[in-house]
Amino acid sequence: MAQRRVVVTGIGLVTPIGTGTEKTWNNLLNGKSGVAAITRFDASGFASQIAAEVKDFEALDHFDKKSAKHLDLFVQYAIVAARMAVEDSALSIDQQNCERVGVITGCGMGGLPTIEKNHNIFLDRGAKRISPFFIPMAIPNMPSGHISMQIGAKGPNLSLSTACAAGTHAVGEAFHSIVRGASEVVVTGGTESVICPTGVGGFASMKALSTRNDDPEKASRPFDKDRDGFLIAEGSGMLVLEELEHALNRGAEIYAEVVGAGASSDAYHIAAPPEDGNGAVRCMKMALESAGLKPADIDYINAHGTSTPLNDRCETTAIKTVFGEHARKLAISSTKSMTGHALGAAGGLEAAFTALSIKDQIAPPTMNFETPSDECDLDYVPNVARKMEINAAISNSFGFGGTNGVIVMKRFIG
Repeated sequence: MAQRRVVVTGIGLVTPIGTGTEKTWNNLLNGKSGVAAITRFDASGFASQIAAEVKDFEALDHFDKKSAKHLDLFVQYAIVAARMAVEDSALSIDQQNCERVGVITGCGMGGLPTIEKNHNIFLDRGAKRISPFFIPMAIPNMPSGHISMQIGAKGPNLSLSTACAAGTHAVGEAFHSIVRGASEVVVTGGTESVICPTGVGGFASMKALSTRNDDPEKASRPFDKDRDGFLIAEGSGMLVLEELEHALNRGAEIYAEVVGAGASSDAYHIAAPPEDGNGAVRCMKMALESAGLKPADIDYINAHGTSTPLNDRCETTAIKTVFGEHARKLAISSTKSMTGHALGAAGGLEAAFTALSIKDQIAPPTMNFETPSDECDLDYVPNVARKMEINAAISNSFGFGGTNGVIVMKRFIG
């Protein structure tokens, strides 16, 4: 029996470069940066004072006043992105199909601003003043829970928390859910919003963030010789994944076909990848094998590309190991050069970007790539988007704890 095929039929994006898929995609292709001075709190005492905040999102445009008050931003972003994706897919969910529609989301840290706020209330005013909505606002599975309630999806309802690989792992699990027949449709992706003193302070203490505070738009510079850290970001990227015949029977538009996924562990270090990128190597190989593709079949990679000295070097090494001589023929870009690093949401955003790249046959640029280095010497699509043939592509995500996720997509030809 042939394997069930899975396609992308809807996309929804809430990002630092735009709320809405069209706005985000146009800004991405035009190299617009979402990085600027932090506005959520006074960051003047922090080593890193810049971030990629979502700028054009008004909660009351999407929720009533009471709902907005009782939903942390990471949940709001996820709900809005999911609504967009479902609307984009023209999917109708009713009593006949609701038990075959799932929701699988990824999130790295949950409602950290809500945790921070209620801890301060506890210190200042005592335990009895902690909000009864505190726990439901903060726990990481609330995006999948709220999405399923809002759209009436009664199939699998899961939330993955695998740091910066969470969004990609969610898409991978959604793919597997459809392939094995547990679902016909899954709304999937990632979400995050932790631009708060504790979040920024914690990453800054790890020396993980860029301190190029005087030049925010140039601060995220993946693979560039002068990169000095990532830029914390927020947002949500959601996709509708659907079994092919189900999509064709209702005349759905298809962005791309998801054909494989991989997951692996470095089993090495809490925050650093091994120099040889072994975990990433095994993950990419696993994803390609599950897709039935050879390395030479891949045209484009949406890289993890965080703009940290260690990640970009090790990811480049891993790509060379997996792809051999073909590595120099690949177009590779890090869209984090514009969106910043949205942590658990990153894989959702980048899965969407990969599908859009395949549909529109264009590779987004890696912005701020100005000074090549001996250790990062591949084709990173520097500074200008590139029209090109993209028949197959992969998206990489790697997270703290040594967790790795890769998904593979192909151009859909009916």
